[in-house]
Amino acid sequence: MTWEWLIILLYGLSLLFIFFFSLGQLHLTFHYLKAKKKQKKSVVQTPEMKSDFPKVCVQLPIFNEKYVVNRLVDAVCKLDYPNELLEIQLLDDSTDETTEILEAKTQYWQSKGKNIQLIRRPERVDFKAGALKYGMEITDAEFIAIFDADFLPQAHFLKATIPHFQNEKVGVVQTRWGHVNKDYSLLTRLQAFGLDAHFTVEQVGRNTAGSFINFNGTGGVWRKETIIDAGGWSADTLTEDLDLSYRAQLKGWTIHYFADVGAPAELPAEIHGLKSQQYRWMKGGAETAKLLLSPLWQSSQKLSIKIQGTAHLLTSSIFVAIVLATIFSIPASYAGLQLPKEIPLGLISFLALIGLSANYFIANLNHAQLKGNIWVRFIKLLLF
Repeated sequence: MTWEWLIILLYGLSLLFIFFFSLGQLHLTFHYLKAKKKQKKSVVQTPEMKSDFPKVCVQLPIFNEKYVVNRLVDAVCKLDYPNELLEIQLLDDSTDETTEILEAKTQYWQSKGKNIQLIRRPERVDFKAGALKYGMEITDAEFIAIFDADFLPQAHFLKATIPHFQNEKVGVVQTRWGHVNKDYSLLTRLQAFGLDAHFTVEQVGRNTAGSFINFNGTGGVWRKETIIDAGGWSADTLTEDLDLSYRAQLKGWTIHYFADVGAPAELPAEIHGLKSQQYRWMKGGAETAKLLLSPLWQSSQKLSIKIQGTAHLLTSSIFVAIVLATIFSIPASYAGLQLPKEIPLGLISFLALIGLSANYFIANLNHAQLKGNIWVRFIKLLLF
């Protein structure tokens, strides 16, 4: 019976990890629905600016993006913001013809009176984190907006986000990602399905619950003082955005998630680009957890924030648990026949599945423009 118990133990531990993670997801779903209910009772509006708009620097970190930089630069130069208060940095580390495209585009918009600079570093040190740090050191702007090359910020983006910084505790305003090519293929639809859950249920849920959330690397605005106070951009992990977000919040700054403003972006349209993206996110998340779990638990934050933050930082671990549960499921099914019926493996599996699935479907039910009650919309979402 020894091997049966070993198999059951490994399978059970994997299921328990998934189960407790799913409880965290259900907790976020509860707070998301609570926020939605509150939002229906009041109109969400951008705070009115009680003083003049501050100077903003828009940083565009670019590396070999020749197919998308034209539309990116055009979109940023069309932002509705006082011209004398807007600085645009093209942080170009490219090794292909992207640089020539940017040179021509920079000259064009400079002739239109835009304060736009093409910035080339002597060496490509520390990748994106290094580029952002390099650009920040040569700007006197109070706030820094960041967009990756595949984003297309809407014209009202800055005027919708900057007023939130009138709260002096707010160090970052993060907006919701949109998808310009959601319907391109099954692959892009599946990505949108997952990302919509993150940018609705998870981010809104964490923000409503008062938990730590993260700047998503793009589509957001930083207070420059916050970056400096938190220790600046670091290339110690592949997810420099998550790393800096947690360091800033441990310093007492808050991140405001503004779901009513979207920043449209292009999803990876082929599997190799998606694999590269997911590799960076998963490995970077694990690296950040290794660096910051100890400081998080040593901080004076509330226990609930520490627990939710731990679950957040260990998100990549859930996939390891799912793989282990899958591998041990078949031998565990056989071994389970030899063990007492009181061990509720089936019930734990079912509850874990419900917890993991709930936020994805609720998020996408709200995004899909479907009519009918929740069950009718649920069936339509599954079918279409």
